[in-house]
Amino acid sequence: MPSVRVRQRAKGAMFTAMYRDPTGRQRSAGTFTSERAALRAARRSESKVETGGWIDQASGRITFRDYVENVWLPSRQVEVSTLAGYRSYLDKHFLPFFGDRPMAEILPSFVQDWVTAAVGSGLSPTSVRKYHVMLHSVFKRAVRDRIIVTNPCESIELPKIPPRKARILTPEEYDQLLSQMPDRFQVLVMTDIETGLRWGELIALRPRHIDFLRKTISVEQTIVEVSRKHSPTGERMIVKDYPKDNEFRTLRVSETLLRSIARRIEQLGLNRDDLIFASTETAGGRPISRNTFRTKVWLPALERSGIDFHVRVHDLRHAHASWLLAGGADLKTVMERMGHSQIMTTQKYLHTLPDADDKALTAFEAVRRRSTP
Repeated sequence: MPSVRVRQRAKGAMFTAMYRDPTGRQRSAGTFTSERAALRAARRSESKVETGGWIDQASGRITFRDYVENVWLPSRQVEVSTLAGYRSYLDKHFLPFFGDRPMAEILPSFVQDWVTAAVGSGLSPTSVRKYHVMLHSVFKRAVRDRIIVTNPCESIELPKIPPRKARILTPEEYDQLLSQMPDRFQVLVMTDIETGLRWGELIALRPRHIDFLRKTISVEQTIVEVSRKHSPTGERMIVKDYPKDNEFRTLRVSETLLRSIARRIEQLGLNRDDLIFASTETAGGRPISRNTFRTKVWLPALERSGIDFHVRVHDLRHAHASWLLAGGADLKTVMERMGHSQIMTTQKYLHTLPDADDKALTAFEAVRRRSTP
């Protein structure tokens, strides 16, 4: 209940408006020269508490730096790679711009200034939008904590991402690329195109994950690579006993691939818990760095192959899904094989091969001819 405290002074009585905040703590809504004015102020403040519009003015003076580092970041229940990414984004993009400004003073116009500056610095529209999502999350939490009234990231003008149709590696182009891959890494690339594994899942494979009798590979682990500077554990390569989105899965593979993997295991003398694709051609090797593989192996092989467009290592995963769908596999099966949590993600691989439109037209004409006398 709102109340008023009276204090007698030589010049007359002063009236302090009192109310209780959401935690039950009694607070002042100001001091007035009349009891009626004080009571109105107390009622207004209590109404804000009841409707969720109340904020702690003192808390609003906390700086962006203090809030994200002491409240927001420690509360995030995310994977270590995501946490390391947040730390990197803060250091490079947000703390230099927002760092020492009080949370309550960060208005939409200031967030818009950050977007404008980010675009002007050469940051891509995709990156600006990705970082804005993180920034929006920070202020959303601050609204919930009653640090600020509204989220200043709402209704911000973000750069548009120009539509771009992805080009998928064809089987012929894949053969060109594989032929230029050093012998040491050919089985790795063959495994990736046939399973569609994410990089972290691929380099985490061990002999115990291969069932030669049932002709399957089990996806049970992933290896996350982060910088030591931003790693919560101080380790650069972090092994996790569950893949992304907890999507444990078992994949059928060909006899040809299994023979290649078995030959590699035998030649290197690998134990059941050794990495099949390690940084060295010895048992007990450490995980391969994605960036090292990309710069030292992948890009030189891509250049030698003569393929006339840029292909990422991750594009082998895209090619796997597209080839499955082009070959007639159903969406649900492809979704499970890829480890997607939503079928919408899988649907984007439909009709992505260069000859997909030609095949569609051929199918249309074949049906049309059935009704031609």
